[in-house]
Amino acid sequence: MENVNVAGLMEQVTHYGLQVIGAIVILVIGRIAAGIVAGLTRRGLNRAEAEPALTNFVANLVKTAVLLFAVVAALAKFGIQTTSFVAVLGAAGLAVGLALQGSLSNFAAGMLILIFKPFKIGDVIDAAGSKGKVVNIGLFTTTMNTPDNQKIIIPNSSVTGGTITNVNAYDTRRVDLTAGIGYGDDIGRARDVLTRILENHPKVLKDPAPTIEVAELADSSVNFVVRPWAATADYWTVYFDVTRAIKEEFDAAGISIPFPQQDVHMHTVGAN
Repeated sequence: MENVNVAGLMEQVTHYGLQVIGAIVILVIGRIAAGIVAGLTRRGLNRAEAEPALTNFVANLVKTAVLLFAVVAALAKFGIQTTSFVAVLGAAGLAVGLALQGSLSNFAAGMLILIFKPFKIGDVIDAAGSKGKVVNIGLFTTTMNTPDNQKIIIPNSSVTGGTITNVNAYDTRRVDLTAGIGYGDDIGRARDVLTRILENHPKVLKDPAPTIEVAELADSSVNFVVRPWAATADYWTVYFDVTRAIKEEFDAAGISIPFPQQDVHMHTVGAN
């Protein structure tokens, strides 16, 4: 009887021992495979020049998925019903998703920003009612600095939920200015002065050629549109320099720059 019990015990030990060894082997192989797959994913995203935040997240997500698969496979070696385990994980994931709807929305928007790259760090953008220089793109928020050095943190869902204007998307920009002259001034002479101002400025591009045309006969002035092109980095330099030059050159040429005014005519009414 004792020999039978010993033989049965040895058989059970051998059986469960093999299961434990098999589970350990599965976990070890799963860990190695997770590292290899995560490394391949990271290298692939780096070759595609993906954002570092996106690369790290996807690589870690892939690694975690492989490890979970290995854990489920190891549990199956012990006869555990993994179907129920997977169902519990799914239910838990659903509950967490419902509880974190806003955060998940921001996360999804962050993924879209990192994948499609409507802007990058260093760009000046106008989004969600704010304008500034992008200093960080996270998975949940985008951080900008305003021209007066204020930090703005915007949820990514708000960024992608509206129109995004990327000021730095192209190498060149058009500078839109308006120059008004009096109705008594010579239009041709004023146009020549404006042309000379743009031709003499070193940062105004020759191609595309600037536009100088009469655009409006306003209440108290004849308005020119003055539209030179400049490198994006030189936009404000050209804007300020040309604005000042218009005033100085018009004054030197005797061309008036009208300001809004009203004429009041008084009539004397005779006494009754």
